[in-house]
Amino acid sequence: MMAGHGDDPHAVGGLVRHIPVLLAEVLEALQPKEGETIVDGTFGAGGYTSAILERGASVVAIDRDPDAILAGRALEQRSGGRLKLVQAPFSTLDEQVESADGVVLDIGVSSMQLDQAERGFSFRADGPLDMRMAQAGLSAADVVNTFKAGDLARIFGFLGEERHAGRIARMIEGRREKRPFERTLDLADAIATHIGRAPKDKIHPATRVFQALRIFVNDELGELARALFAAERALRPGGRLVVVTFHSLEDRIVKRFIADRADAASGSRHMPDAPARVATFRKSGGGVAPAEAEIAANPRARSARLRAAIRTDAPARGGDFSIFGLPKLPAVERPGER
Repeated sequence: MMAGHGDDPHAVGGLVRHIPVLLAEVLEALQPKEGETIVDGTFGAGGYTSAILERGASVVAIDRDPDAILAGRALEQRSGGRLKLVQAPFSTLDEQVESADGVVLDIGVSSMQLDQAERGFSFRADGPLDMRMAQAGLSAADVVNTFKAGDLARIFGFLGEERHAGRIARMIEGRREKRPFERTLDLADAIATHIGRAPKDKIHPATRVFQALRIFVNDELGELARALFAAERALRPGGRLVVVTFHSLEDRIVKRFIADRADAASGSRHMPDAPARVATFRKSGGGVAPAEAEIAANPRARSARLRAAIRTDAPARGGDFSIFGLPKLPAVERPGER
């Protein structure tokens, strides 16, 4: 899974069920029904999948976290063959299903991951500086201890929108020469000590750096972009795409994708013979936010936004990443990249 899911835990027979934010709104946009196949690209603790199964649809649920897949096996066994769990990046969703009536994506790190100190996603409790959703590949400690200060500053600045990105990067570069960063609290305390905390600051000084590291380590923005292209390829005409984001960077990617795919044009005056652009989606809902009651019950839901679109019968377009305006960041080899 890919700024937190905002889940609210409930126990459901063998699976610790997390109710994602905007669940009613997601179901209204997705409209799952008996006989349909829905792809839940971010299975997590099974909140969306459980609700979709209750509506009678079948689900192909994907998660790159092996812990999430293991925890979902009991639900899979109880589903009567209507649930298939797949451990994979959700950018491969079109490889996991021949065609789909709906695709739902809940972007960000889950509460289940945040609450496990040993996963290293949060500094609320001390843990290894890890942050790997797939539990493989480049870790946050690898990034912090080996990347040049300039690269760290770009990561913190672009992905964390951290205004002290350069100062923090230079501090990290100097400190790691004496002792590498291996624990979450060590890094968080070093950042807080270096830049301080004003009384009016609502968040810990390390919050944006941790967000940036998590997004970079898991290539969350690239994964989201690839998943949107995959959904375009997988959805049948009339199929529904529903995406819930928790961060402005993610929401911007989804908004730009839907706007681009809903745009139909007939060649420009500069290139009159260029083939016409045919819309592959039509907008179905934009910028839906949680109600105040939901935010009061679950503060992590505050930044959530839902966007939806419906697939047309036009052929899928190519995957042009330029439409997203993604920042140029240090290139690293990641496991399982296509």
